[in-house]
This record gives sequence, structure tokens and C-alpha cells, in this order.
Amino acid sequence: MTSSLPRRPLLAALAIAPFVMARAASAQGELVNIEKKIFTMKQFRLESGTVMPDVRIAYETYGTLAPDGRNAVLLTHGYTSSQHMAGRAGANGAEGSWDGLVGPGKAIDTNRLFVVSSNMLGSSYGSTNPAQTNPKTGKPYGPDFPTITLVDIVNAQKALLDSLGVKHLVAVAGPSFGGYQTFQWGVTYPDFMDGLVPVVSAPKGSGGEASVKALIEVLAKDPNWNGGHYYENGGITKVLTEMRVATLKRYGIDEQLAAQFPDKAAREAEIVKRAESWSKVFDGNSLVVLRRASVNFDAEKDMPKIKAKVLYVISRTDKLFPPSIAPGVMEKLKAAGVTADYFEIDSELGHSASGLDAAKWAPRLKAFMATLPQGA
Repeated sequence: MTSSLPRRPLLAALAIAPFVMARAASAQGELVNIEKKIFTMKQFRLESGTVMPDVRIAYETYGTLAPDGRNAVLLTHGYTSSQHMAGRAGANGAEGSWDGLVGPGKAIDTNRLFVVSSNMLGSSYGSTNPAQTNPKTGKPYGPDFPTITLVDIVNAQKALLDSLGVKHLVAVAGPSFGGYQTFQWGVTYPDFMDGLVPVVSAPKGSGGEASVKALIEVLAKDPNWNGGHYYENGGITKVLTEMRVATLKRYGIDEQLAAQFPDKAAREAEIVKRAESWSKVFDGNSLVVLRRASVNFDAEKDMPKIKAKVLYVISRTDKLFPPSIAPGVMEKLKAAGVTADYFEIDSELGHSASGLDAAKWAPRLKAFMATLPQGA
């Protein structure tokens, strides 16, 4: 059943004015000085019926919203990544994960489109998550953070878009867990967008509750775990670092770094360095909350509700969502009456190909955007 936004949350003041967005560009036409913004709302009702008294959603924006509010694109990010998907935060800031796709003159052209890149409810990059203070106890939520679903994540994003004055989306697009969100948008708000671009993803989660329990068992190996109440024990960076190294290798980081670090030992040291940096930012309980949301995700059963055109994209070397799943997904989409096309990124960079090998599919994305109202 299509879920509508539960009782409309009370929208609070935004961190900055909603319509004047980061559009500063360098001489090369790149987005610079991108800032993280925070949207806040009160009394947000989850699918479970639980009401969260205060919710924050972190986000970035690129481009300018048209007066009719109908030139917007929503970007959704992966399981352990952030909303920083385009441009740079200052002259020496990190490049956004989809910077090769989003910006002036690019496939998602910020000269004409207003792009909102939203963090997820439950994520560790500025949105309300388990490491933040539970207003009822004055202590971090930890393992007591309420169970959330993909519908809850999408509903929070819808409230954000409403607050910004977005009336209709040209498209929703995102990789991996962002693809889950993209599919969920298509079935929850089928009249709100013209296009969907789920990338290196699927319309249904996998693993079930057993995979959530397995994740908790791994996290519990850290001596500071304490049933998930580790915030005053020094955290669990040791086990998070080990997990991140394994995840990066599944994503194809060895192939990504081979040219820069041909020596295996030097490459391994770089991978560990990146994993340690991530472990200091991302919260273990967020991994659990989002994993549970993902395994319960199922937009496949509601595919007939999708009205938007779909461009489904997979990487040839992705081990998480291999090309072998694509025929089944496309068959289900077409059986549901959805107008859908498939594109395979010819890349050696596995699950990370959509961003790191953006040039290999940017023309296809640009062509798809051109078929959408206001997308060209």
C-alpha cells in the first residue's frame, strides 16, 4: 500500500534561507563553497506509530529553485556515505561523490536544475541518529533509537522538500542504499516525480533479520560495546575500522587505488587510513538502524504504483548488486507497466563505479534527463 506522509510535522526554521542556494562557481564552472544545511521538524510520526519529538535532516543544495518549484532533483546517498554528492566545501574541501554527474553543464545540470542532496534519517552525517541525545533521557539514543523504515526516510525527505518550496521533482536519483530510497520514492509518492534513477541497487532488500543480528554480533566483538551503550566507553572504532576495511574491499577499492599505490603494502596502509577516518565519524548503532530498514525494504511488491520513467543502472563488476540481477528487475518493472531502460557501466571499479567512473555513464544519464519535463 502506498504510504502518505503521516500527520504533517511542524516545520521549523531552516539553518539558512531556503531559496538562495549554493551556486558559487569557479572559473571552470565547478560548484564551490558548498555548505551543509539543517532542516528541523517536530512531532514526526514514524510508520510504527512512534512520534519523534525533534528530527533533524542534513542536506546540501546546488542550483536555484524555479518560481514554480518544479525544476528540482533529489539525490539520495548510500548506506555509509553522506549527502555531500557534488562540488567542494571550500577551496580544499572534498569532492562530492557524484561530482562528475552534478554541476553546471553536467548530466544533472545545476545551471537549470535545483538539486537537493539529502542525508537520511538515522545516518551519521548531521541527521537525527542513535548517537544524538534522546530528549526523553538526556543521553544518546544508542540501541534505543526507534525502528525506522525506508518509508520513514522518504517521508522525512518529503517534509524537507515541502519546506524548501519544491512542488514537483524532475527526478530522484541515487546509488546503493540511495537506490532503495529512489525506488521507495517511486511507490510512496508516484505523482511527485517524472524520473527515477536507481543505481547499483535493487527494488528489494535482502538478508532479513538474521543479517541484522549478524551485524550486531560483529559490533559486539569490540570490548567497548556494552550492549550498544558505548558512548561513554571510548566508542567502538576498532571494530568499525576492521569492518570498513572489509567493506571498502568489497566495493573495489583495491582496483581503485592500484595505479596510485602499486605497492600492495602501501595500498593496504591507505585503505586502513581511510577506514580509520570513517570509523571516527560513523556510528555503529546507525549501521544497525539502517541495516534493519534495508532488510525490511520492499518496493518490488508495489511496482505497479510507479508512474515515473526509470533508468536502472548497474556496474559490470559490482559484487553487491551484480549485473545478473538486472534482467529480473527489468522484467518486473515492465510487467508492472513501468517505462524502464537499463544501462550497464563498463567499469572495473565495482560498487563505486557510479561516482568514480562517472564519465562512463554520464552521457546516458544526460540523455535520460533530457526526456523528462524540465530535465533538458
